[in-house]
Amino acid sequence: MKQSLRRRMFLPLLLLPLFAGIPACEQADDQPVKVGAVLSLTGPGAGLGGPERNGILLAQKLINERGGINGRPLEVIIEDDGSKADIAKSKAEGLIHGENVVALLGPSLTASTGAAASVTNRIGMPQLCMTGLGPEIELSYKSLFHMLPPQSLNARAMLEYLSKGLNVRQLGVLYDSGYGQLVMTHIENHAGDYGINIVAAEKFEVGATDVSTQAAKVRAAKPEVVGIIATSPVPFRNARQMRITQPIVSAVGSSSYEYVKGMGEFADDIVFPEFIVSEDPLPHQKEFVDLFVKEYGTLPKTYDAAGWDATHVIAQALSEVGPDAGSEAIAEAIRANRYRGVIASFNFAAPDMTGIELESYTYSKLVDGNYTRLPFTAK
Repeated sequence: MKQSLRRRMFLPLLLLPLFAGIPACEQADDQPVKVGAVLSLTGPGAGLGGPERNGILLAQKLINERGGINGRPLEVIIEDDGSKADIAKSKAEGLIHGENVVALLGPSLTASTGAAASVTNRIGMPQLCMTGLGPEIELSYKSLFHMLPPQSLNARAMLEYLSKGLNVRQLGVLYDSGYGQLVMTHIENHAGDYGINIVAAEKFEVGATDVSTQAAKVRAAKPEVVGIIATSPVPFRNARQMRITQPIVSAVGSSSYEYVKGMGEFADDIVFPEFIVSEDPLPHQKEFVDLFVKEYGTLPKTYDAAGWDATHVIAQALSEVGPDAGSEAIAEAIRANRYRGVIASFNFAAPDMTGIELESYTYSKLVDGNYTRLPFTAK
């Protein structure tokens, strides 16, 4: 496509009159519709960003095979923020002002989402992030949309299983200072509603390579169950190494095959409130799972699906109003439509910017490193 454009640029001058009467919009009909993506492909968030990239690229391929955006190919330009918020902001600015993208996908991490949103919000550019609603300031960003549920819902999904699935009351928690802190705040707020008593809560820094000390403190409190909320396999591994034998209940942010690899022999007896168990997909997830396996030879998880869903959401909006409609019109098209995604049914006009409901969660359990769907349903 780009080679074709370069050939036209170097046509002999005597041929230029042949093109002089063609309107510029017609000459650009085959030009790609550019969408930017800022993801954590390296650093602590790489276990999320890598899968998100896979989902985005697979969706881009399918969309283009089916005609693109009103006949124009979709081109997603992906940048790595190294799991750092300041780099995420810089990359977003580069994509917007250097590549002239019409929308932004990502970032992968909560802090990076806020940093990039400070850029997109100024110009009203649609941003479909791979995180749930985090700091309350995000509610003021009217062109920011979330592909994952708010952290309050993640907390409730965990508490539902603890109180109704396991029927336990004494909870110990290991959580990181980013995503984990956000979910933990809501667990503290809602634990009493479920009759849960938090007997230990130990925080560690995002990207920590050893949390054995914190795990030992949680074990010493003798909880009935341990919650681990992080975007890393480290706390899961350390918890078992410190002889925590109780069941572990986590959150969707830790449900990743990459993290399972990092857990190694300790990837067992861990429950996740999440959205897709590819070993046993729901009917509306099967096409995605089959295409993903065909393309990559592996099974997808929630973050692969988030990338896929985000790309289809923006493609649908762009097809409806046209890629040149402007940021406000594109953002309004996203808000105006319901989207049945692989993860859940989205309503981006909802107060939490997702419309995801508690009933959308699927519960899985790691058994010797393999995800198994549980019959439990949150209500």
